[in-house]
Amino acid sequence: MLNKRRQAAMKVAERLHCVEDAIDQALARAAELNATLVTARSDAGLSAIVGQDAFEGAASAFAALARARGDIVETHRRLTETKIQIGLRTLAVGDEASKPMAEQPLPLRAVA
Repeated sequence: MLNKRRQAAMKVAERLHCVEDAIDQALARAAELNATLVTARSDAGLSAIVGQDAFEGAASAFAALARARGDIVETHRRLTETKIQIGLRTLAVGDEASKPMAEQPLPLRAVA
């Protein structure tokens, strides 16, 4: 039964990391779009009024992505709690750099 829970948790963790990465990529692309809208208008010598509606729409999309990122980070935190509740305190996924966890770090001690 522990093995089934571990396998299920691994599937969830894999999908969670994919969503986190996708949101981060979308945020980066949205930021690039917003920056390009500003510089393109300026480079073209156009009035600030030109394209303002489009800029506001792109900025709103960026803000929505930022909220989505916050939601998925909260989901990650809750899944970490769930993992502990089902007896999977330590679960490593993949060979990439470890993700920061909300768990308390071990205290440092001086050694001789």
